[in-house]
Amino acid sequence: MRFSDSFLDEIRQRVSISQVVGRKVTWDRRKSVPSRGDYWACCPFHQEKSPSFHADDRKGRYHCFGCKASGDIFTFLTEKEGLSFPEAVERLAAEAGLPMPEPSPELRRREEKRTSLIEVMEIAAQFFEAQLSGSRGAAARDYLDRRGVSPEQRRRFRLGLAPDDRYALKSHLADKGVSSEQMVDAGLIVTGPDIPVPYDRFRHRIIFPIRDARGRVVAFGGRALSATVQAKYLNSPETELFHKGSLLYNLDQARAPAYEAGNIIVVEGYMDVIALDGAGIPNVVAPMGTALTSEQMKLLWKVAAEPLLCFDGDGAGLKAAYRAIETALPELRPGYSLKFALLPAGQDPDDLVRNGGPSAALAALDEALPLAEALWRRESEAADLSTPERRAAFEAKLDEAVERIADQRVKAHYRSHFRERLASLWAPRRQSFISRTGHRTAPSSLARYPGGNVDTAGRNRGRAPQWLLPASPSPALKAQIEGRKDDLGGSERRERLIMLTLINHPHLIEPNPEEIADLELSSPLLDRLRREILDIAALVEGLDRTELRNHLTAKGYADVLARLESGFTRRTDWFAFPDAAAEDTSIAWLHMVALHRKSVTLRRELIAAERAFAENPTEEAFIRLSEASEQVRSTWGEEASVEGFGVASGRMRGNAS
Repeated sequence: MRFSDSFLDEIRQRVSISQVVGRKVTWDRRKSVPSRGDYWACCPFHQEKSPSFHADDRKGRYHCFGCKASGDIFTFLTEKEGLSFPEAVERLAAEAGLPMPEPSPELRRREEKRTSLIEVMEIAAQFFEAQLSGSRGAAARDYLDRRGVSPEQRRRFRLGLAPDDRYALKSHLADKGVSSEQMVDAGLIVTGPDIPVPYDRFRHRIIFPIRDARGRVVAFGGRALSATVQAKYLNSPETELFHKGSLLYNLDQARAPAYEAGNIIVVEGYMDVIALDGAGIPNVVAPMGTALTSEQMKLLWKVAAEPLLCFDGDGAGLKAAYRAIETALPELRPGYSLKFALLPAGQDPDDLVRNGGPSAALAALDEALPLAEALWRRESEAADLSTPERRAAFEAKLDEAVERIADQRVKAHYRSHFRERLASLWAPRRQSFISRTGHRTAPSSLARYPGGNVDTAGRNRGRAPQWLLPASPSPALKAQIEGRKDDLGGSERRERLIMLTLINHPHLIEPNPEEIADLELSSPLLDRLRREILDIAALVEGLDRTELRNHLTAKGYADVLARLESGFTRRTDWFAFPDAAAEDTSIAWLHMVALHRKSVTLRRELIAAERAFAENPTEEAFIRLSEASEQVRSTWGEEASVEGFGVASGRMRGNAS
């Protein structure tokens, strides 16, 4: 249903963001200023010890400076409690004392049809429950007892029995006034031109009601009680109520414990869900007997950032895991991925619990693999690495998988991760070849190295070393690497320039809180200053330069401000000065922040490459070090372009005046 902007705005005016969020968090009394509608708390979306989650009643929005969760009252209910948007609107409208708007005639007809079908499904669910608890359900109850399903679970999951009768449910529904058309629309009876008398879809089966997010029965799954039946499991067909690719079994009950645990577990079938629930693991769901879809994955990510997929330890389970990888790759984004728990061969979660108890299930879940590791295993286990061509094919398969990732930042980290794994994989092979031949070969094409180049003939160009790499790590190189530790090098001046620009131009804070929160500063003092600026900006609306400096001085940062200002007098630093044009400053500052982020990442990669080369000076390590050094050097030109922008802006400013 589509809601008008005016109706949603009326709800926002009547229900505050602090009122909605306050049910899930404890506000920090030291930082919050209720009189201004300003609230701080530890974020409800991720684990943290100090409050970085901010809610502003004046704007009706929340934002976490840690995990970047952001939104309004409707977003909070959909992201935190897993409600659909219409469900969130309905709940908040009731809280605001507003009647829901009347739908269009066509929508009203559809809603009436859905409502009537939901009523039909509820009648059917009650019929199946009664059959299981009645005289005809003895064999089914014995079966469930043998499978370890307790009476309390039978009640909570609303398990039932479809009797071994072609017309039992049909007759019952007819007695309740349900038409044949409604039975067909609900997927409860089978009909067709070649079927003279429609009959019950589910017969002689344990029934598992499938519920939507609001706990309403929308479909059924049936497990055959006879070993001779061709289909062991049978689900309802697609209906107006049921779209199997967009629902998860037990999500309505698993959602709350999943939020509390910070994780949600996905298994393959209904009995697996019930088995883990019986073992004290209630945050479990299952797809409807099909591969996990992208819609189902998005439902999972609303509950937890890294859902755990637990698959049977057989060929079919592995195939399901690999299909899930393919589905997930295009959907990955920063902070959101999957984990994979691959069970012992021949066992599913139900077997594991019955044979080893809850501890066996927990142990298997604790050994879950990140998606990147599962992808590596998938490709490496199927690969033949006996020849150069086959090794190249293996690399190509990994590259092909990584290319399916849409998010560029995630893709870059996957590419870097697999490059390191491949370097480690090939290194023993290269070392083995060197041992057999007694010499090292030059790189097959022009190789770059810090300080100079080496051509294919092995001649030095500039200050580069000979292509003949040392047989053992150089003591000098090892000492250099040990001394560097986690130094990010060359970034101190840039960090000070970024912070001075921010202090002299507070107008940068309001539109760029995430960029400021993400700044990774090597100086602990500057990092504390960064956090202080964010805290001040959250408390003071329309902050100007004088106010910000006064607040910082009161917090004991007067000396820091003086040192920052004294360090910058060059014309290239023009955009940081107080009289710089706001638009020019904004462009230059964002460029500087982007450059700093890139520089920090590249510096880390260079240090890692240097360490790897010092420990094991192979050709692969040599090439990796050369490439990392070249990338670091390339950032110098980018920094020069930012400085050039400062000079050019200063000239234009001077000409204008």
